[in-house]
Amino acid sequence: MTNHRQNILLIGASGTLGTAVHRALAARGHTVRTAGRGSGDLRFDISDPEQISALYAAAEADGRLDAVVSAAGTVPYKPLTELGPGDWQSAFTGKVLSQVELVRQGLARLTEHGSFTLITGVLAHEPIHTGAAASLANGAVEAFVRAAAIEIAPRRVNAVSPNVFTESLDTYGDCFPGMGSVPLEQVAQAYVRSVEGAQTGQVYRL
Repeated sequence: MTNHRQNILLIGASGTLGTAVHRALAARGHTVRTAGRGSGDLRFDISDPEQISALYAAAEADGRLDAVVSAAGTVPYKPLTELGPGDWQSAFTGKVLSQVELVRQGLARLTEHGSFTLITGVLAHEPIHTGAAASLANGAVEAFVRAAAIEIAPRRVNAVSPNVFTESLDTYGDCFPGMGSVPLEQVAQAYVRSVEGAQTGQVYRL
């Protein structure tokens, strides 16, 4: 088990999920540097590969990273007939390319046994109306995790794929009829499992 105190870069720390993940990792004694487009210790847009390079350079100022954790990714929600080429590109850039680049560029930045934890979601395997772009992006991230894991050892990569958050049911519950929900704390613990555990190439579905 890798349960020593780690130097962690958390992207999307100010969001609903990121806040819970930050709290869970900090409670375990880890040092967490937060990053986001408009909030956090470091302000960078991870949809831009050049800004990811700058983010890593800034994050390394306090020492080499042991883990990179992503709780950020944006996709458009529209009926399939209304999704145009720009929407599909937005989904790819906002959730797939951004996280792929975090791994690609991070390989040289992490300690030898460092880890990446990416975010996907239930729509990869349980589609809903207006969610085609999200399903495509989530599925792509999960496929990437499985493929990358066999090439980046001893570094590790996993993904967390949550259902709609219990705390967000009032806002989003009608979009996920009969699909249940998952408490944020449970999702955050999946991130802890990925960061501190030994598994790689896993998609933790919650």
